[in-house]
Formats: sequence, C-alpha cells, structure tokens
Amino acid sequence: MADRDALTARALIASLDPGYVELGFLGPEFTDGPLEWSGYGAARERARERTGERESVVCATGRVGSGSGGAPAPEAVLIAFEFGFLGGSLGESTGDRIEAAYAHARTHRLPVVSLVATGGSRMQEGMRALTQLQRVARQTVLTRRAGLPQLAVVRDPTTGGGWATLAAGADVVLALPGAQVGFAGSRVRPADADPWAYTAEGQHAAGHLDALTEPADLPDVLGRWLTLLAGQAAPARRAEPPHALTTSPLPADGAEAVRRTRSPERPRADAYVDAYFDWREEIRGDRTGATDPGMRCGFGHRDGRTVAYAAQCGTATRPAGFRTAARLVRTADRLGIPVLTLIDTPGAANDAAAEQGGAGPAIADLFAAVAEAEVPVTSLLVGEGGSGGALALAAPGHLWVTPDSYFSVIAPELAAAILKRPPEEIPATADALRLRPQDAVELGVARGVVPGPA
Repeated sequence: MADRDALTARALIASLDPGYVELGFLGPEFTDGPLEWSGYGAARERARERTGERESVVCATGRVGSGSGGAPAPEAVLIAFEFGFLGGSLGESTGDRIEAAYAHARTHRLPVVSLVATGGSRMQEGMRALTQLQRVARQTVLTRRAGLPQLAVVRDPTTGGGWATLAAGADVVLALPGAQVGFAGSRVRPADADPWAYTAEGQHAAGHLDALTEPADLPDVLGRWLTLLAGQAAPARRAEPPHALTTSPLPADGAEAVRRTRSPERPRADAYVDAYFDWREEIRGDRTGATDPGMRCGFGHRDGRTVAYAAQCGTATRPAGFRTAARLVRTADRLGIPVLTLIDTPGAANDAAAEQGGAGPAIADLFAAVAEAEVPVTSLLVGEGGSGGALALAAPGHLWVTPDSYFSVIAPELAAAILKRPPEEIPATADALRLRPQDAVELGVARGVVPGPA
C-alpha cells in the first residue's frame, strides 16, 4: 500500500485514540537554517500550508486498544511522522520534538510507539540534521535503561536514519504491508538492486520485522502489545511449568524414553503454549538477517499477567533461533517480565551453513542471556534435549521435564558410533547414558516430572 497517501500523522494518531492529547512545542521560525540554504525557509512555510504542521513529527499521548479484563486501554507516548512535511525528514527541530516526547515518556513511565514514515535526514540542514540520529539514539537508550517498552510501526516509506534508529531499534517492529523499508532510499540505492529487499515483506522474511499488520488492525494489535509489555507494575513471579491434570507412566528404560520422545504422536511446543496462554503475540527474527521457524518466541497473557516464552519446535536449532531466543530473554529481562522456555531439539544444526552463520557464538550468547537474566526463568523439557543446543535454553536449577522427554549429552546412536558399538547395543547405550526423565531428576539436573497437556 502507499501509506504516504493514506493518513496524515494527526489522522493516524486519531485512529488509535480519538481523544489523544498533543504534546505542545514551540513552533520554529521558518529561516533558511544553519547552512543558509536558499529557499529552505520558504519550503518549510509551504509544507506548513500544505499539511497544517510546523514540523515533520506530531507527538501526543493516547490510550491504544481496548484494554484487558475490564482495565483501561494502556497509555503511550505516540510519535507520528508527517511525510507530507518535507518527506518526513529529520531536522534539528524534529530532534527537539522527539527528545521532548521521550523525556515525557520517562517522566510519566509510559511506553513509546513510533509511527515512522520518513525519507531520512534533512539535507538542507547538513550535518546538523544528520547528528539528530545520535540524539534520537541517546533517547532510545535512556528509555531502554528505564525499563520502558518501545514499539515501532514502519509505514511507507521508512528509509535512512529513521529506519536505523527509531524503527529498527525498537523492542517490537511492525510494518504496514507494501511499505518501502530500507536504509537506502529509492533514489540512492544501486540501480540493479533487487527491489523486494527494500520492502516490508522482504525485511520481514529477513528477520528484521516482527509482523506485517494491516492499517485497520493497528489499534487492536498495538493495544495487545502494549498490554503485554507495559503492564508489569508488580515484581515478576516465576512462571509455573505448563501442564494439564493428565499423567502418563514414566519410561521403563532408555530405549523406551527415546522411542516415546521421538514419536510423532507426542505434544509439541504449540500444544503447550496454546494451552498455557489466554492469548499471545510473537516476535520474529534475529535482527541480523535470518529466521528460524523451529524457534517460536513471544509474549503471552495468562491470568492477568505477561510471561515471555521461547520454544523449540523439535527441529535442529539454527543460529538465528538461538539469537532470537537471546533477544527475547534480554527484552523480557529489561522489562521485568518472567520467562518460560520450552526445550525440544535433537541439537544445534551442524551443517556448514550453520557453522558459517555463527552457531557457536549464537549458542554462547543464549547461554549468557539466560545466565544474566534477573527475572525468573523457568524451563520445561517437552521432547528431545539434545546436548548444548538444548541446554542453552535451560534455566539452571529451574528445569522440569515431561514423561515424553529425554535429556542427553549425546544421542545414543551417536554415542554408540563413537564407541564403535554395533547397532544392537544402542538400547544398552541409552540406558548407560541415563537419559530418562526420572534420571534427569535423580541426577539433580531437573527439579521434577510434570504431566504433559491433555
């Protein structure tokens, strides 16, 4: 869609909250600016006459969405770019407004939602305009340190510094379908560049955007995200491991544990999170150019509170999956949200592409994110626990296991191969590894066995 032709900044804010309250700023004088660029003041005056605005951003506070459980809709600071004002470009006065809006958010403990549509920095102000990106980055860092959520909605177009600061640096990044998104604008990118790479769809596929959202859905989607991320007034409590009231017998030996865990009939991560949460929203991608569909990460609502989750889905976890999970854990930790991890992987992907993609550093970073977390982290082994690729997602001292699971330093088939044992000795090797769920408890690795979902 061509969002630049759809809603003005003010109309977009009003679509989120018709009763929004604008944050007041003194309007700048329309001079030719720090470079004394001929005609710049007149161009700004024409932009004012055309749009009714005195700058390229409108800042306000508003309540977005419908709230949850009878609670009022969450309040947020809204920063909306007006593309009709000099292409939504960032100048010194734009920086003044953004800085003041962020300061208001920190003073009043409010999340920030940036509704971005910009062509980049304002060339008529030269380096004075470009340095506003440092100023904006400082505000996002201060707000991150304050433990306040930042969300961005990428509109058409979002390029240059606006994409590389307010948008791409947010905790959650949504985009309108069809929007032009990229650091390079359409007039400065290579002539032979693939145009799809500069679209919201291309950026989403590359793991740089969390979701594509239709404009009509924005109030509801943003309201849900704000409810999840901004409602953590009380100290975080540890999430209980998800399970139902049904039980199943524990495996008699290692071979049975392996057989049950690898059965296509046993519940997977989706069954657990669907049963556990009232509703949930997902994040996507590692922000370095890749995704892993075998790692599901997001935030869910349960009994009036938010729990973050990272769930392996039974496949070999790729570097992007480990990085996405680390991003999830660190975001939750900063916002004071407890974390639940669901472990189910035969191990880390070990092909050449995974090694070149940084499997080792990605696993190390996830180990570090879990170890550094100050919020409670609870882990549940729901399937295969394959070596370090599974252990990286496990909370030390707070791991639980299900009857249809096993944890092992190595798969029994590989252990037998290393020991040069014949295939018929694989069951005995599985027993020797003590990989049954009850073995994990007896060895002190897990706290207990919990039932799986009905």
